[in-house]
Amino acid sequence: MDKIKKLQDMINECSNIVFFSGAGVSTESGIKDFRSPGGLYSIKYKFPPEYMLSHDCLINNTNDFFEFYRDYLNCLDVKPNIVHNYLKKLEDSNKLLGIVTQNIDGLHTKAGNKNVYEIHGTVYKNYCMDCDREYPSDYIFKSSGIPHCTCGGIVRPRVVLYGEMLPEDDYLNSIKAISKCDMLIVAGTSLTVYPASGLVNYFNGKYLVIINRDSTDFDKNADLVINDNLGNVFSKLK
Repeated sequence: MDKIKKLQDMINECSNIVFFSGAGVSTESGIKDFRSPGGLYSIKYKFPPEYMLSHDCLINNTNDFFEFYRDYLNCLDVKPNIVHNYLKKLEDSNKLLGIVTQNIDGLHTKAGNKNVYEIHGTVYKNYCMDCDREYPSDYIFKSSGIPHCTCGGIVRPRVVLYGEMLPEDDYLNSIKAISKCDMLIVAGTSLTVYPASGLVNYFNGKYLVIINRDSTDFDKNADLVINDNLGNVFSKLK
């Protein structure tokens, strides 16, 4: 059977679907992913990108952190793509239980989805490291140097950096949703970043589907694996 038709049949059959999204979902909107050629990890910088997006860099090389953040992670003007719009339609039909995303670009929310668990945070929220006062989405991107709060503290993005814990509420809600869904669609992620990838192990439902350009270590456990561009796949779904 054609894999797209099989995927469509699975979606039609299920009524509690969870979508687990990675960077490959956002590349359809023009956002760089991490590990592919031309991705963030291939950028030549004074420090490796993994360090530039770390808690250590924020604390010890603060100017460099914000320079890198402004140059490469500003996605406020980026628009949702066919994948995001399909998921909005799926939620409107009461088939989508929720979205668990590793992405910090806010595109699932921008597309109109309500039940979105942003386990790596979002660029749309910023806060003071001293007093916890919240700042608007463009506060850091429109500032220069190190952004400061009125109290004098540093204003940082509410994103999860390397070396930091995942947000507890979103993580626990992700476990709850994945453990009770009947279909889990994992898309656009290599499933190599822990603890996020470990969430897949909580799935006990009927169909595990993995859609990714390259193979993953979880493919052997999946009921359906599609190695293709996400735009190609979702343009054929109804």
